[in-house]
Amino acid sequence: MCWLLALGLGLSAPARALEPVGAVRWMTQDFPPHFSYINGRPPQRVADLANGELDGFLRLLIANMPQFRHEFVDAGFPRFEALARQGQTLCSVLHLRTPERMAWLYFTQLHPPLFSRQLHVIVRRDKAAQFEAGGQPLQLSELLQRPELQGLLPRDRSFGPKIDALLKTAAFNAPQTVVATRSQQLLAMLRAGRMDYTLEYPSTVDEYLRNAEPGPELIKLPLAEGRSTTVATAACTRNAEGRRQIEAIDLAVRKLAQDPQREGWIRAWRGESLDEQDRLRINRYMDERAKGGALIE
Repeated sequence: MCWLLALGLGLSAPARALEPVGAVRWMTQDFPPHFSYINGRPPQRVADLANGELDGFLRLLIANMPQFRHEFVDAGFPRFEALARQGQTLCSVLHLRTPERMAWLYFTQLHPPLFSRQLHVIVRRDKAAQFEAGGQPLQLSELLQRPELQGLLPRDRSFGPKIDALLKTAAFNAPQTVVATRSQQLLAMLRAGRMDYTLEYPSTVDEYLRNAEPGPELIKLPLAEGRSTTVATAACTRNAEGRRQIEAIDLAVRKLAQDPQREGWIRAWRGESLDEQDRLRINRYMDERAKGGALIE
């Protein structure tokens, strides 16, 4: 109970007595169910963070980084990139590692991909026959060769190395992109018939449908390349201050991995209903992190 109380407050009692050496400014974005704004408001303090996959893991990181103040910046991906490229030191648990981003961000690893991170093709049920694949997962490489099907994706979002590479290779055949303030914005556009399909996580679609007005039914079709996220990552601006902060994040992950109460924080993070395969995958990954050194790129 004491451990959970310390986690909820963001800092343990001894940690609160430390004088902060500076501030880590974390990017936030309403991206349910992975990172959600409680009552639609961006977090102002640690206690305002929800407990999804990403915002919940951010709670764990902050609890293990008591030497810093922690501030939150409500920003979309384009604004985050602009600020970081201008030299402002920002950190994020929302960014996947890509070769292009390594020019302006440091990265470290957080945890293995969870089942909720398997991307699907999202379509309207009344259009599903156009995507029939004989009961097999759809091949994005084949889907991109069908110009009669119009896809739409959020601009500047990475879907992991496999899918990003396919989209880049497709060039003019790739789905168009739009600036989307929320991932669920494209699901509303799909329902309205603005395109034939988009790519999204099943849990994001479920969250959208729970809160959306009645309308055309959306279905989730497995994508052969869907589990393209090799590992969840944190990122900080590639400058001297960002290097110091990404090193602290990396150390926080290793502290979590070495925690003798690891099962406790995993349950607090993912809940009692955690998929057994995900639990085993997390523990195997943390076993390796506990024994290894820093993983910073």
